[in-house]
Amino acid sequence: MTSTPLATRGLYIDGGWTDGTGDDPITVLNPATEEAIAEVPQATVEDIDAAVGAARRAFDEGPWPAMTPTERARILAKMADELQRRRAELVELNITEAGCTRLISEYLQVGTPIDHFSDLATRVLPQFTFEEPVRPIIGHGIGQGVVVREPYGVAGLITAFNFPFLLNLAKLGPALAAGCTAVLKCSPYTPLEALILGEIADAAGLPPGTVNIVTGDVAAGEALTRHPGVDILSFTGSDTVGRKVYAQGAETVKKVVLELGGKSANIILDDTDLDKVMESVLGGFITHAGQGCALQTRILVHQSLHDELVARIVGGLGFISVGDPADPANLMGPLIRDVQRRRVEELIATGVQEGAQIAYGGGRPAHLDRGYFLEPTLFVGVDNGMRIAQEEFFGPVGVVIPFRDDDEAVRIANDSRFGLSGGVWSADPVRAVGVARRLRTGMVVINGGGGGLNPNSPFGGYKYSGIGREFGGHGLSEYLQHKALQWPIG
Repeated sequence: MTSTPLATRGLYIDGGWTDGTGDDPITVLNPATEEAIAEVPQATVEDIDAAVGAARRAFDEGPWPAMTPTERARILAKMADELQRRRAELVELNITEAGCTRLISEYLQVGTPIDHFSDLATRVLPQFTFEEPVRPIIGHGIGQGVVVREPYGVAGLITAFNFPFLLNLAKLGPALAAGCTAVLKCSPYTPLEALILGEIADAAGLPPGTVNIVTGDVAAGEALTRHPGVDILSFTGSDTVGRKVYAQGAETVKKVVLELGGKSANIILDDTDLDKVMESVLGGFITHAGQGCALQTRILVHQSLHDELVARIVGGLGFISVGDPADPANLMGPLIRDVQRRRVEELIATGVQEGAQIAYGGGRPAHLDRGYFLEPTLFVGVDNGMRIAQEEFFGPVGVVIPFRDDDEAVRIANDSRFGLSGGVWSADPVRAVGVARRLRTGMVVINGGGGGLNPNSPFGGYKYSGIGREFGGHGLSEYLQHKALQWPIG
């Protein structure tokens, strides 16, 4: 495995590039090789203030929020074209910086968000209702009015390392479509996939200050979440940090959108054909080495199918090649950093101490001496009250839990502080839908779903999995205020 050095990029503020005011740069690593691939500035509190100031001026004085939706759509369509033109480059960047396998990078990490962004620019935004009349009322006279949807203002967007390019576009796209200006703060692990969007914004002709892209540590993040010049926050990350963001935003009564963690259940009912579920079950905890908030890492199976399913999963894991994510033959790459790998290993050790059994994996691949790799790991003998069934690993670990009937399956699935995603399998689709409706979660994939992430469907969670929704018109709505205009008739 080799790392290709990438050009050093600065911060993107007010339509230009800057080295910032700090003297402690971020070294970007390839998680598959542990080698440095780039160096970028570490944004300081002063840099965050400059970025927010640029976004504030661009919103209060600039052309972007005053444009018609059609005018904004035209510029965003140019941005979509530029994204499409650089698609292959973005895939390689994602593989190198995020450590994602080529297949997942081409499809889910890069391809899907570009397609969603294009759909937002060419279909959702032009068709979105920004004004609607309200029914006339009769009182002292006859009055009528209209509800106007207006941009919220300056949006502070904070994204995570696991699906960096997807998350960046999932927030930046609707914020811009709504007419907001934005400060995007990326994870320090994956800054390149954010900073490159500055080049793309330039190529599309976005007005200066409309998009600002910064890096930074905890201090920089808090400067953004607490900044009085920011009107709305959208954060993706752990529920622990999300609660802090929520509290910090409350200090200045910001709107806060949170897309947080998950411990989603994949429910396999007793009439299910196991031949059909294996891709879903395996993908539920090995996709991107388990670093996905919506992955279905709790495998709930009817007790009559338990032993056969476990045997099939163990057999399937034996064919999962772990290694260099740039090699198309490998189906699983590394975790993002050693600190994350050690956290997963500690939770694996906790599972053994709790009495669960490792049916497969549990260690580091013997054939790899570099990179933050971990074997795909399967636990059996798991009770849903165990930590390994309640805490999010964010690593390639699945737990199998048997149930007796549909009611118990629903009870176990809902016995979680999270509620982001889930799955239900049954030969009877009516039965599957009935179970899905009882799950306290934001999304349920029935019998494997179809078509991947749907840009027309809202994405977000119940309970500790977050507040608000992303994608399509639902995501666009989060960045809009509602104003009522009323006047007399006659």
